[in-house]
Amino acid sequence: MIQALRHMFSKSSKPKRVARVPDGERWYVIGDIHGRLDLLEALQEAIEADDAKCSAAQSTVVFLGDLVDRGPDSAGVIKLARDWGNTRNVRYLAGNHEEMFLESFEDKEVLRHFLRHGGRETVLSYGVKRKEYNRMQLDEVQKVMTEKVPADDRTFMESFEELIVVGDYVLAHAGVNPKRAMDDQKRKDLLWIRDRFLNHDEPLSHVVVHGHTIFEDIEDNGDRVGIDTGAFRTGRLTALVLEGDRRRSIQSVQIDSETIEIRHFD
Repeated sequence: MIQALRHMFSKSSKPKRVARVPDGERWYVIGDIHGRLDLLEALQEAIEADDAKCSAAQSTVVFLGDLVDRGPDSAGVIKLARDWGNTRNVRYLAGNHEEMFLESFEDKEVLRHFLRHGGRETVLSYGVKRKEYNRMQLDEVQKVMTEKVPADDRTFMESFEELIVVGDYVLAHAGVNPKRAMDDQKRKDLLWIRDRFLNHDEPLSHVVVHGHTIFEDIEDNGDRVGIDTGAFRTGRLTALVLEGDRRRSIQSVQIDSETIEIRHFD
């Protein structure tokens, strides 16, 4: 959190680095959702409309990880994400919260950590009653998770990728270890790294698009682009659009309890 706030108020002066995706391709990269199904539904509609009105291209949607936890409907987010992949080309990157969720079914210490960091909301989203949950011991929570979370959801999350290379970009949930080549990255860094990546100020081989650390708005410092705009906290979910050498963005923004607005930025 301290790291995120520090970066919020200290924008880098480095110029935007020119990077390209292959010609004829369009990529929509969605930042951390954390159970905000309402924002994702609005963003999905906006992405489909944007893709329809743009020139013909091979378009791909990428979920950058952390679909679950903290927000009210992780189960709904998982269902939408999986179903969307049945109608268009969608790829999914693993986040640290998916990793915690999956490991919680077998490891009680991980489960304890998971529940303290938004996992409670995830469990409730699968139909567990709040009063029942409040009476449960840790082993009972683990048991009810096994009963309530569909095996297909677990299999789906287990299939998530760790890193995607597209042209001059690398897409990863948390970032990369700047001391390792892109083809030599470790899963722990891709899902969990923070300071060693965020504080690195030397050129990288690719522009890294990442989530994991919340910024007030998109953080583009030249060698990395952070697009976790804190959906569960701020009510703002971001998709970065990559096409040719252009970067633009689409956001679904909660205005009030009944209104979500779509905003486009060049």
